[in-house]
Amino acid sequence: MPNIVLFSGSSHQDLSQRVADRLGLELGKVITKKFSNQETSVEIGESVRGEDVYIIQSGCGEINDNLMELLIMINACKIASSSRVTAVIPCFPYARQDKKDKSRAPISAKLVANMLSVAGADHIITMDLHASQIQGFFDIPVDNLYAEPAVLQWIRENITDWKNCIIVSPDAGGAKSRVTSIADRLNVEFALIHKERKKANEVDRMVLVGDVKDRVAILVDDMADTCGTICHAADKLLSAGATKVYAILTHGIFSGPAISRINNAAFEAVVVTNTIPQEDKMKHCSKIQHCKKTNLRSELFMLSLPRRSYPALHVNRTKASLFQRTSNSDPYVGHELW
Repeated sequence: MPNIVLFSGSSHQDLSQRVADRLGLELGKVITKKFSNQETSVEIGESVRGEDVYIIQSGCGEINDNLMELLIMINACKIASSSRVTAVIPCFPYARQDKKDKSRAPISAKLVANMLSVAGADHIITMDLHASQIQGFFDIPVDNLYAEPAVLQWIRENITDWKNCIIVSPDAGGAKSRVTSIADRLNVEFALIHKERKKANEVDRMVLVGDVKDRVAILVDDMADTCGTICHAADKLLSAGATKVYAILTHGIFSGPAISRINNAAFEAVVVTNTIPQEDKMKHCSKIQHCKKTNLRSELFMLSLPRRSYPALHVNRTKASLFQRTSNSDPYVGHELW
């Protein structure tokens, strides 16, 4: 029976260590460095022959370098005769380039999927894909885990008048599933904002669809990059009569002018999971908060482990609630693979 060997890439070592601690494992030995010409070098420092390898690498920071590092680590483990290689990618890189929306545009998310498969990945675990169809870009199993249970818990525990809230999607694309599902679970109404862009990362015009007057507005989205959209949306909601505005995001990318925009915006809080490191950004913006009790922790990761790799998990009755739904409409936190 193969054992789990858990490796961490360079992008989010704190998350990798938390997962390892929760599983009672030591992170595997790996040395990553760059040659003088900036080529990436990876050395796996222990035997992985016949083992079940998991590599944690998020699509953040120096994205291209981290993606290349992940591909090399996968290939290094594969050609070292590992039994199976799973890439754990909390924030999937290039996820926004998921369709051909104009002439000669690339579908870069599909390219990334191809590269991961060719490198030797047997299984992908990710979190809140920007578009669910990205799962169809792979010919290997993909587990797209959801932050929705974390969002629901944070709302109920931190917003006292959450029963008078309205869940708002900052764009029409997120309204169909993510926002409507959360609104249904909370038994509240939802609204959406239709936005028009002249170019990427720059919103030209916004139209609010729904009534937010005298309500707490909670913006929910899978990611925020330069934060132009959510900051414009916050202003729109306040001008429409909302009493308070919160933003809850799975992936807080926060590049470019994002921090200054959030500091100047009217948010009560901007809440993120820990799929991307946020410590440095939180030092410069007091409005950014972690879902401390509901971060992307190893429970999500553990739900995707096969019985043969971690049998002790599946006889631990304290984890039983993770596999249950409170109603037929409740989504699983993760997926059972057996």
